[in-house]
Amino acid sequence: MSSMVMGAESTDAKTKERTGVQSLERAFKLLETVASHPQGISLADLSKSVGLHNSTTFHLIRTMVSLGYVRQSPDTKKYHVGSMIFGLAAASRSESEMVALAMPILEELAELSGESSHLAIMTGNEIVIAGRVSGSGVFQMQERTGGVRPGHATALGKVLLAPLAMAQVDRYFEANPPTPLTAKTIVDPQRIREELRQTLSAGLAYDDGEFNDEARCVAAPVKDFTGQTIAAIGISAPIWRLTLQSLQEKSSLVLKASVKLSAELGGAP
Repeated sequence: MSSMVMGAESTDAKTKERTGVQSLERAFKLLETVASHPQGISLADLSKSVGLHNSTTFHLIRTMVSLGYVRQSPDTKKYHVGSMIFGLAAASRSESEMVALAMPILEELAELSGESSHLAIMTGNEIVIAGRVSGSGVFQMQERTGGVRPGHATALGKVLLAPLAMAQVDRYFEANPPTPLTAKTIVDPQRIREELRQTLSAGLAYDDGEFNDEARCVAAPVKDFTGQTIAAIGISAPIWRLTLQSLQEKSSLVLKASVKLSAELGGAP
């Protein structure tokens, strides 16, 4: 009798295991199908694509929505990839991997603009050059990878400080008091705050001879899937070549590069 009971329990366990594996296979198939439709997919089309009944698809996709792996648009009712997917992707990437993704974009930016391109990140209370590519023009600005840059006097620094809460900005400047580096360096706290507000509003920051009196720079934010600024990308060049008019024209190249890298990191296009 006991062997019959054990046999029945073993059969039940195997049945549950097969059912569980089947559910997983179906869930991943649903996720792959949703991911292949960036404009979203309806429940009916999703069911048809994976060959499941509407009710089966609905129960599986509802669970995936509740876990954050899929989201449903409240307007169209279509399904899209959820934030959890981007979160997992972002969490699995180290800073070195982000730099690796950025390098082809930095190379393209340097080629199109003719100027040195840079990627900066914020580590603790320091703004660090994480990657750079020299441009094709003569007299390129030299900034070594790993170099630390002041937040108040560089376009890259302004981009990284702009979205921070005021308390965070205050802590940064407590650790790095703004000092005059050139005749154009902004050191007044109110003017710095106004500069950061303008940067946040415009999505661009400029350095007009504030760090190096012979250089101009422009930078834009790189954002992750949450919309958080995680890096800054920009170009720098001698003032005599990067005139104010040229600076405005090349700002569009910097913006396109920031959007492209943001998309690589799961940010909204």
